[in-house]
Amino acid sequence: MRILLIEDDQMIGEAVSIALKDAAYAVDWVKDGAMANDVLEHGDHQAVLLDLGLPKRDGLEVLRRLRQGGSSVPVIVITARDGVDYRIKGLDFGADDYMVKPFDVNELLARLRAVVRRQGGQAAPLLSNGKVTLDQSTREARCGEVVAQLSAREFSLLHALLLRPGAILTRSELEESIYGWNEEVESNAVDFLIHGVRKKMGADVIKNVRGAGWMVDKSA
Repeated sequence: MRILLIEDDQMIGEAVSIALKDAAYAVDWVKDGAMANDVLEHGDHQAVLLDLGLPKRDGLEVLRRLRQGGSSVPVIVITARDGVDYRIKGLDFGADDYMVKPFDVNELLARLRAVVRRQGGQAAPLLSNGKVTLDQSTREARCGEVVAQLSAREFSLLHALLLRPGAILTRSELEESIYGWNEEVESNAVDFLIHGVRKKMGADVIKNVRGAGWMVDKSA
């Protein structure tokens, strides 16, 4: 799952990026409001973490333009602006949640999981196609009687497939779910990760469509 982090503070940005990557997210990080608008216009992210006090364009303006453009991508505001008026304005402009700095990164991750679940119409932290179930809070996967703890990137790969059961995802689509902009894509990474998931959970969990990509069965 790809997350767009919009944050101009280097220390906070680095800390949040590391926490997101450790939690199995692919992270793209921009540091000003003008670039954020460009990325949001052309990007394909599953959630946004948005600071308000940005150079070049204020975060509230970024949020306003995003919602006026019709985007429903989940947005969590992360800001030092702790006044009630700012919170009201942020939520009224379309933010899904609002966190005041300093915050605990584990709470941020929990709130991120929650807004993504709500976006997908889910109440529980489970993602399933009826055969394979993935716990998004623990990275634990279950298939029948088999229960496996996935690595961060194994989780990212299986999560991307389970978000679109029945759809064939290409190598590049899976790589985009696993790696951020500045991360080097390792040779044969997708094949290696699929092999790891199959070894833990069974060969039929992920299906290969020769010449096209990979898929999981559509929900029953």
